[in-house]
Amino acid sequence: MADLTPLSAGLPEFLRPLFWDCDFATLDVVRDRGFVIGRVLASGPLDAIRWLRRQYGDDVIRVWIIGHSGRQLSSRQLRFWETVIGLPAAAVQQWLAGPERRLWEGSYGR
Repeated sequence: MADLTPLSAGLPEFLRPLFWDCDFATLDVVRDRGFVIGRVLASGPLDAIRWLRRQYGDDVIRVWIIGHSGRQLSSRQLRFWETVIGLPAAAVQQWLAGPERRLWEGSYGR
């Protein structure tokens, strides 16, 4: 089956609020893939998450999360993605146990 992904394409208009701090018109789904994935995973509502999964696929999202060691995502989000796309449980546990995460999420010393 041929790859029907465009070589260059802007983001759908409904994602604009997630990229309030960027020049939205210049964002590209291919060139800015990592940035788009991170922003949508961290802040996107359900319709944005659905678009993300259709656009890039679960394998690409999984690789992105693993490559970033779960940074940008809350503990709750990581547990969700662990279940939905099969993130390695041991890796997720290690990311969640890090002192920087406890500090960031306000549970340091608990």
